Amino acid sequence: MELLIVSLASLLAGFVDSIVGGGGLILVPALFATFPAAHPASLFGTNKGASVWGTAMATWQYGRRVELRWAALLPAALAGFLASFAGAWLVTVLSPTYLRKALPLVLLAVLIYTLIKKEMGRTHAPRFSGLTESLLASAIGAVIGFYDGFFGPGTGSFLVFLFVRLLGYDFLNASASAKLINTATNSAALILFVLKGYVWWHFVLAMALANVLGSLLGTRMALKHGTGFVRAVFILVVMALIIKTGYDAFLR
Repeated sequence: MELLIVSLASLLAGFVDSIVGGGGLILVPALFATFPAAHPASLFGTNKGASVWGTAMATWQYGRRVELRWAALLPAALAGFLASFAGAWLVTVLSPTYLRKALPLVLLAVLIYTLIKKEMGRTHAPRFSGLTESLLASAIGAVIGFYDGFFGPGTGSFLVFLFVRLLGYDFLNASASAKLINTATNSAALILFVLKGYVWWHFVLAMALANVLGSLLGTRMALKHGTGFVRAVFILVVMALIIKTGYDAFLR
């Protein structure tokens, strides 16, 4: 029964995550509710062990249908990988508690800005090219990658927002690009969890298959309905993140 519950949660998480990020909002609470006595690191490691496959599948699916800007994104993915590993290491020696109260406020600012700028992200018009685009994308990858390794909630949403706001991508291309960076950051964190023995492999296989299935469904919907659909899901996910992180920070 436990395997069925977390696998269904992983399927739904893969679906949401493939569209605009935020799958951890579903899967991580499901793991904590199903295994309340487990060590948190084991649950986070198991989450990464399942979700990295769905994110990788979404990257591959988007790469077949969306013209990704590989020259900028590959260095950004490498920067994200290295920074995420550093963040994951730092969290073993320094608590991220101080970020809890700031996070819902930052997400609220992102939501308000997105709602006010109604045309933002509707047209794909990259502002930069060449070395400038690579450096900016790498800076985004490094900053958000470090955040993902150190703390995590909202990583996909922050990546999408920054690709739209700073680089001029539309929401569909930003989501596709974010998947590549997120695959790299998840892989780095997973490596650290594996090295420390914090992955439940007997759950990961079924959860990973469910996550990939959800990812395939979500990616197909995003590609079918386009940037307006992705923008709407982005707004809903950010609102859910604000509620969840605000509750964790101020009410729990």
